[in-house]
Amino acid sequence: MRSRSAEWFETKIKYEKMTDDGTMKKVSEQYVVDALSFTEAEKRVTEEMSSYISGEYEVANIKKAAYGEIFFSDVDTDDKWYKAKLQFITLDEKSGKEKRQNVNYLVQAKSLMGAVKAIDEVMGGTMIDYEISAIAETLIMDVYEYSVEKKEDAPDDKPEFQEAAK
Repeated sequence: MRSRSAEWFETKIKYEKMTDDGTMKKVSEQYVVDALSFTEAEKRVTEEMSSYISGEYEVANIKKAAYGEIFFSDVDTDDKWYKAKLQFITLDEKSGKEKRQNVNYLVQAKSLMGAVKAIDEVMGGTMIDYEISAIAETLIMDVYEYSVEKKEDAPDDKPEFQEAAK
């Protein structure tokens, strides 16, 4: 299990998909992309989906995600995404009262219990006291992380931007 913090955007793609019986059906699917802006999110999801979709499609909606960190599973059968709300518990030193801060995460798992186990695995390695206050399965199909692609003709010891400056 690994976690990644970034600026995440939830996108919704509408297109016609062939069903198991061979008929075409208009579907709407949600994907999450790592991007710096709404424009980049639209570009990234369009690039990612163009190899999977034949025919016309539209990016119907883009919104900033309510979470800043995603827990990724290394297990191939973990194919669902769960939105989890955790409450971090701290003590106010002046008043001595318990203070709770809500934080949202997206978790990849096979089941609800698997998502809880994944949260405990990641959060167990921290010193933060927490409670899982809510967890629910989402309609998210996949998450696309940002990755830097290296040019094949660029030498290994020089960053890409130096090659472009020539």
